[in-house]
Amino acid sequence: MDISKVVESIDDIIKNAKMIGIGSTRKVYRNENLVIKTFLHPIGYAQSKNEYEMYQSLEMQRLEKHIAPILFMNEKYVVQPFYEQLPLNNYCSYDIDLESDSRMTEDLKAALDVIDKELDGFDFKDSGNYGLNEEGHLVLIDYGMTKTLYEEQWVPLAEAGTLPQIRFEKCQVCNIEKELRMYGENDTDLRCVACGKDH
Repeated sequence: MDISKVVESIDDIIKNAKMIGIGSTRKVYRNENLVIKTFLHPIGYAQSKNEYEMYQSLEMQRLEKHIAPILFMNEKYVVQPFYEQLPLNNYCSYDIDLESDSRMTEDLKAALDVIDKELDGFDFKDSGNYGLNEEGHLVLIDYGMTKTLYEEQWVPLAEAGTLPQIRFEKCQVCNIEKELRMYGENDTDLRCVACGKDH
């Protein structure tokens, strides 16, 4: 797909695209073989900017093969290739064993080590941060939250109820236990995203 054509009509594409994910700072839509992430908060933009810079660093070290590249980015959107999402476990993400998972490649292990030790990244065990390529190998698709960004900006805003934290509870509409977006301790809206809770 021609990225320039996608960028030209990105607002219209999003109106008709299927939402495939939502986090505390970004919302993700799928359009054919691409994903478009929109920023719900300035931290989402900072995450994507980090991803762009991290990818460039890994590319220089030839460790980018199993890292999702940034194809386009501006102040509102980021576009990346689509990778098949890992299935949820009881409607939730789960921890991946980075050493023994057969879908993990040696170059991805090396890239994660660089992101962790040199680029301030973290949170690599969560299955929600990975997709699968055509060969069935893991690809890191969400990697822009650094330790510094998390501690200095995300945590204070989450504790203040500005950004949602994820809790595993029963949705009051569909009655299924799943990950719910909760805005601080006083948030009583126990609906999942599928049942209408957004932001």
